[in-house]
Amino acid sequence: MRIGYETWSSENPFERFQRAVREAVAAADCRRVCEIGAGANPLLSLQELERLGVSAYVLMDISAEELAKAPEGYTKVVADITAGPVAEAGECDLVFSQTVAEHVRDGAGFHRAVREMLAPGARAMHFFPTLYEPAFVVNRLIPNGLTVGLIERLQEHRSQEGSFGKFPAYYRWCRGPTRRQLARLRGAGYEVEEYLGVFGHNYYAAVPPLDRLEGALASLLVRHPLPALTSYAWVKLRRS
Repeated sequence: MRIGYETWSSENPFERFQRAVREAVAAADCRRVCEIGAGANPLLSLQELERLGVSAYVLMDISAEELAKAPEGYTKVVADITAGPVAEAGECDLVFSQTVAEHVRDGAGFHRAVREMLAPGARAMHFFPTLYEPAFVVNRLIPNGLTVGLIERLQEHRSQEGSFGKFPAYYRWCRGPTRRQLARLRGAGYEVEEYLGVFGHNYYAAVPPLDRLEGALASLLVRHPLPALTSYAWVKLRRS
């Protein structure tokens, strides 16, 4: 198991995770892949799927409206992953999600259902924001309707009508690589292969003094890591 830490400014963690997913698909010669919560924005393009030799790429989302925004040509499945394994996805070589885990109400149910969708020895990868980053603690405590406008002001590319809407967040099982979090995932039937914690974020970019202070704190934390204070994390799991 590899546990690592870096700051947001080291490399955009979204891009790092997405590269890791592409590398995992290529290295494991994955034929059947499921992206949970893909909605309007599937990670892998149809051209990439052909190049990587993926014969089945399933987009799964609880929202038919969001899935309808995705380009045509994908297999789309409307389902709630926390309700249990989804037969339409088949037995997968890789199941992954990005910024989805924080939106599910049942963290244990989410990870157990994903495990049941995996072929023996196959992998799951998830990227998610974590508690107890103060910005996400506030997001957890304030009603979603009050935070939508704030997010749209801080991140101009996001809107409820577009492809990057704001959805309720619960942060179940969304933590850095704490001992409790590792034990939870092992208890759900996984071997934890890699866990990367990220300190810092870009939510204060519009307020330079606050952004600099947050960056300095992130640099301190990466030198003296406290897993409970990560802002984001991504994990690579193997079905045991």
